[in-house]
Amino acid sequence: MRVNNSMMKKPRHSSGRVIVIGAGIGGLATALPLVHRGFDVTILERQSVPGGKMRQLNGVDAGPTVLTMLDVFEALFDDVGETLTNHVTLIPQDILARHWWPDSGTLDLFQDRAKSADAIGDFAGPKAKAEFLAFAERAARLFNGFSDPMMRQAEPSLTALTAHVMKHPALIRDMGVGQTLKRLLATSFTDPRLRQLFGRYATYVGGSPDRSPALLALIWEAEARGVWCVKGGMSALAKAIASLIEAKGGTIRTNATVKKINTALGGVSGVTLTSGETVYADQIVFNGDPRALALGLLGEATSPVATITTKRARSHSANVWSFAAKPSDLPLVHHNVFFSDPAKNEFAEIERGYIPSHPALYVCAEDRGQDTPPPETERFEIIMNTPPLTQRAAQPEDYEICHTRTFPTLRRFGLSFSPEPGPDGLTTAKSFDALFPGSAGSLYGQTPHGMTAGLERPTARTQIKGLYLAGGGAHPGAGVPMAALSGKHAAAAIVTDRTSISMSRKTVTRGGTSMESAATESVPYRSLDS
Repeated sequence: MRVNNSMMKKPRHSSGRVIVIGAGIGGLATALPLVHRGFDVTILERQSVPGGKMRQLNGVDAGPTVLTMLDVFEALFDDVGETLTNHVTLIPQDILARHWWPDSGTLDLFQDRAKSADAIGDFAGPKAKAEFLAFAERAARLFNGFSDPMMRQAEPSLTALTAHVMKHPALIRDMGVGQTLKRLLATSFTDPRLRQLFGRYATYVGGSPDRSPALLALIWEAEARGVWCVKGGMSALAKAIASLIEAKGGTIRTNATVKKINTALGGVSGVTLTSGETVYADQIVFNGDPRALALGLLGEATSPVATITTKRARSHSANVWSFAAKPSDLPLVHHNVFFSDPAKNEFAEIERGYIPSHPALYVCAEDRGQDTPPPETERFEIIMNTPPLTQRAAQPEDYEICHTRTFPTLRRFGLSFSPEPGPDGLTTAKSFDALFPGSAGSLYGQTPHGMTAGLERPTARTQIKGLYLAGGGAHPGAGVPMAALSGKHAAAAIVTDRTSISMSRKTVTRGGTSMESAATESVPYRSLDS
């Protein structure tokens, strides 16, 4: 990665110089449109490679694996005059996921709704098929109804959302006001296995179906619209965006840890690195867990920011295995979920602060669902939901417990690995907290529990002039597409605010525009929708 030596001293004229702290997808999605519009952008990343949670361990993905809402990324690239598929190879998945239960056959779900309905009918009978079709229609209406006013809105408000719902009263029934997702599914599906399956989508944003609002049923529609594999793993998408940022003149400095965000005259002035170096900037985007700011981990000056993150419960963490091995002969696809008995509620144990004794296990067979047959030794990522550190009971989180809850469970389904991974293949809540300071190991920021949880996340602008937020801990929330949208919101806020500053500095002389005005207007500030 290049290092811009001009950042070592304070510039004579500060116009459009932006520091992005963190090269996760939110930070990358902030930087790309800004550098395209002429901003002087430097990303400071504490790890050795960009990507944030889109990371690899031992050459295997150790973060998000499901790519949905492809239009978000197509728009990100299109906005800067590029085409997504010219930079990454995407492989659509006909089978969205294969689901397994003890003593039951497998159930595949598809992008094609009719194929999913037929599969559910074969698995659980004609009544289940009809129930699924009704549920899918409901999820689609919810997704369409809340995409623009909530997910794609930079600063949603309860007043605006209420007005939107009142204009579309059918949404009141669909969203199950006052109901949990668990309750909605209990009235939607007779078969407990299907309630268990669709309840799992609450975990996509770090929640439990027992306590998440029924509105989260819309997550099924996000996946039903398509799932893609990225050739080379999800980290390849981060690398592609990072390369494009550098090609357009941006700077990415890895192994650069920010110790403190500096302020002056009521706004940001730059950052100090752990090395002692000071880097100056006009705007700073924090692409980390906002709770780190509220806890004062980047200096007391920014501790008033996102204080709600210290008052709300944290979302789930996970035990994540990343390893290469030869699997037993089980017909895996790219995305697989192994459920326990539906009568055993893993979420009740997680809520009490324990690693679940009967967990659902997500297994990503990274070399399946590709253009070529899998090699003899394949790459695997296994994820088990666990409580964050703030919610932990007095239970050790050691390798033996994590191993025992994972691999003997899979062996009962006939899935074994040779060799099984050792401690170096495991990432726990403590590991995630070390990787992402202030997170308490939570992978999704604040909990999604509660009807207004989606409105309680901090938005892009903060009360400190020039300081913005991006990433899964900010609005619109967790997940790769949502984090990318947060970056778009942050970039748009910077463009708008810098344009406002430029216009306020404009002075008119008899000879025309002053030198100061010419300097400030030299940066092509264009709307992100232009």
